[in-house]
Amino acid sequence: MTSLQDHLTLPNGQALPNRIMKSALSEGLADKSNAPDRRLEQLYRTWSRGGYGLIITGNVMVDRTQLGEPGNVVIEDERDLAWLMRWAATTKDAGIPTWVQLNHPGRQANLLALGHTPVAPSAIPLTLPGATKPRELTVEQIEDIIERFATAAAVCEEAGFAGVQVHGAHGYLVNQFLSPLSNQRNDEWGGDPQRRMRFVIEVVRRIRSRVSPGFSVAVKLNSADFQRGGFTETESRAVVAALAEERLDLIEVSGGNYESPAMTGASAASTRAREAYFLDYARTVRALVGDIPLAVTGGFRSREAMADAVAQGECDVVGLGRPTATTPDAADMILTGRAEAVVAHQLRYGMRRVLGKIADLKALDGVLDLSWHADQLHRLGAGLEPDLRRGRLATTISMVRRNGSASFRRKRGV
Repeated sequence: MTSLQDHLTLPNGQALPNRIMKSALSEGLADKSNAPDRRLEQLYRTWSRGGYGLIITGNVMVDRTQLGEPGNVVIEDERDLAWLMRWAATTKDAGIPTWVQLNHPGRQANLLALGHTPVAPSAIPLTLPGATKPRELTVEQIEDIIERFATAAAVCEEAGFAGVQVHGAHGYLVNQFLSPLSNQRNDEWGGDPQRRMRFVIEVVRRIRSRVSPGFSVAVKLNSADFQRGGFTETESRAVVAALAEERLDLIEVSGGNYESPAMTGASAASTRAREAYFLDYARTVRALVGDIPLAVTGGFRSREAMADAVAQGECDVVGLGRPTATTPDAADMILTGRAEAVVAHQLRYGMRRVLGKIADLKALDGVLDLSWHADQLHRLGAGLEPDLRRGRLATTISMVRRNGSASFRRKRGV
């Protein structure tokens, strides 16, 4: 049977040294011009010593006028190639393949960026406090975004990264095209499941046409949005079947979005008890992916659960996300037997009765939890140890400062 320590050869011939992946976490550690700097080098140098078989970066945007949050790295052209090469070298020199997660926020752009108008498949805002009604993309703008993904991928290859992952989950633009809640178009980009999946298919095809065969191309996809009327598991399986025809090297399964943050563990207790939130779904698409390796991220904590999932063939790769922000060497701990499980930290707001009357507690808790982990990444990027005692107030203040500062910056081309 396959073990966590076994290497994995991808369809394009690229080899992963083991089956534990550091999944994407949005770092927010770019400089003021959205270029990577020494903090990212420090963070990824730390992860390169963590025993992972694959490292995926977080939220590299393809349009500097449309950011998920301040501090996103943006790749539009070769202007920051020297810094990108330094970033890629931090893990390449350690023999660990690193893929860049390419993303566009769509309507999920920074909610605290006052005066900014996001774009989306349809002019339907998020159901979150402060959300702005997005501008519906024209056909020409959709084509421009597809080309941006391809250009960014080509630059990533030139910089020395081993691959890219298209972020098609968690409510960002690709996921917005897939969901009938956010895509209510009635043209070639929406109107039925087949047309709603066209955007992600075209992005993958354009990227593949611009990079070499040995450069990996992957997709992160929601198993479902966990919202009534949203992207369903049945629709997701159809997308997986279509992507299986597109020469991908890996499909990563996740779920939820910032309105319904299943990816942070905000799900039913019965699901949490099974440890891996999306493993049940993964079993249903095993036959659909063919020879394409399947990764599952979300909820894995114990070595036993990780080993069983791989040994039973339920997935090929186990993804660890938030635990790597507080335990950078989580993979090494599991693979060497230094620990039987990795520790997950989850923050929730207090005064729940009061807050529950004015806001969706799951959504608020999800944002708080992600911000707490972002603070830990900032500490690692500064060469500091994680601060496990960091509380709700300090996290909220840093979140507002970090994201709200974008409200006062002059915006170009918005």
